[in-house]
Amino acid sequence: MTSSVFAAERLLFTPAIPDTDAIPTIFAFPNEYTVGITSLGYQVVWATLAMRSDVQVSRLFTDTHEQLPRKPELLGFSISWELDYVNILNLLESLEIPIRTNARDDNHPIVFGGGPVLTANPEPFADFFDVILLGDGEILLGNFIEAYKQVRNADRQTQLKALAQVPGIYVPSLYEVEYLASDGAVKSIQPISPDIPAVVQKQTYRGNVLSASTVVTEKAAWENIYMVEVVRSCPEMCRFCLASYLTLPFRTASFEDSLIPAIEKGLSVTNRLGLLGASVTQHPEFEALLNYISQPKYDDVRLSIASVRTNTVTVQLAQTLAKRDTKSLTIAVESGSEKLRQIINKKLHNDEIIQAAVNAKAGGLSSLKLYGMVGIPGEEPEDVDATVAMMREVKKAASGLRLTLGCSTFVPKAHTPFQWFGVNSQAEKRLQFLQKKLKPQGIEFRPESYNWSIIQALLSRGDRRLSQLLELTRGFGDSLGSYKRAFKQLKGQIPDLDFYVHANWSTEQVLPWNHLQGPLPQSTLLKHLADATSHFDSTQKELQPLNQ
Repeated sequence: MTSSVFAAERLLFTPAIPDTDAIPTIFAFPNEYTVGITSLGYQVVWATLAMRSDVQVSRLFTDTHEQLPRKPELLGFSISWELDYVNILNLLESLEIPIRTNARDDNHPIVFGGGPVLTANPEPFADFFDVILLGDGEILLGNFIEAYKQVRNADRQTQLKALAQVPGIYVPSLYEVEYLASDGAVKSIQPISPDIPAVVQKQTYRGNVLSASTVVTEKAAWENIYMVEVVRSCPEMCRFCLASYLTLPFRTASFEDSLIPAIEKGLSVTNRLGLLGASVTQHPEFEALLNYISQPKYDDVRLSIASVRTNTVTVQLAQTLAKRDTKSLTIAVESGSEKLRQIINKKLHNDEIIQAAVNAKAGGLSSLKLYGMVGIPGEEPEDVDATVAMMREVKKAASGLRLTLGCSTFVPKAHTPFQWFGVNSQAEKRLQFLQKKLKPQGIEFRPESYNWSIIQALLSRGDRRLSQLLELTRGFGDSLGSYKRAFKQLKGQIPDLDFYVHANWSTEQVLPWNHLQGPLPQSTLLKHLADATSHFDSTQKELQPLNQ
């Protein structure tokens, strides 16, 4: 079934004409087309493959696909959201490919995956993938295809061993995991033979030409949007933040060589521009970029900006956005408590948050969304009170501005200094408390589901034993109840939910991703952890991960 959605696309690159012996490849996004085509990562990898004459690539989504090769040699997945694993397993079955690597043979394609979820901690999904690309596609993709071409006609085991030699290419089946007990922590993770690297290092692209959309379509979730990556990573390094720690160092797109040509290209086909990055306003030439977009010739352009750093919200920024059809701005404040912001290394004060709101209103914006978090390690009930007090002050200082507090629960992430902490079991009560206090103030409160945070923590700290659990829950549905039911069924075979989600782990224990090296070594993460816990109250010392 090829679909009319592909006919609506306007391509911003020229696909190559595939060679007669091009590698038949399927590149999938495990969600609907409108969601997948809005992922900049997916767009860029697909275009990179489509511009190679040695690859013949077809796209696959859960609701539509291009004409698929009869015998694909490579099948790739780009994964941006943890729960999409259910769709991966469904798509594998629809293509008649066994969902576990150990059941595949020479007649099956090499199933590979990449994206933020797999780069952070691929272990819960390790049994479903032959190959996982850790890090930035700019480096990995070409190296992966070239290495595959060398062993294209070899048997599967020879192919996998050869691919495992490429930096950043992780072949989970070539590593053996031992556990202290069937329901205990990891004991060791070793390659199955001496010729397989003991540690796989995430690959980091260090260039200054960053990504931009390769396709614009009205069928995308963000209709007709053209996206430009302004910065990659974030220099702030909040201690819980995967978007910062996993993608270090902070890189900025060159104003002359990357941003301007990209924007001109995009605005020749659409008038919707999205500026992406964890901290867009920290681009050193952000003001010049705003001035550029403010030219009269771009008067009809609608501009969207990802989250911006609070103390960079100027009246000029607000005016430019208001003039460009953006009514709202998003800033991440995490908490109204100065103590908690010190713990997480958020260099921000309440007066800066209030000033940002005042500037947003003065520049003509009608609403401001703040992002907060409960359950941050070291948090006490009075820290949650401080958030309520801060929101009241903001409302008073910028009356008439529509205020929203979006709030999530702290979830530990691999490769960050807070990977050793568990989820605070008081978090759900604290979300309810904020709701009760803010609603009467006329402040909209949007909590992220606590149950979803639990599932996220399970997947972000999980090990390979979870593959059994993921196969089970798939039949039960994606509620927290399904996961609990699956844990019950596997009792004694794997650790309990509490071990993965709520327990503070020892800094001495082997982590499920110990053989996968992020940008910073563990010794640096431990230093950052110590710095964070030095701000804990004396009563909270027992909350720290143990040094056994």
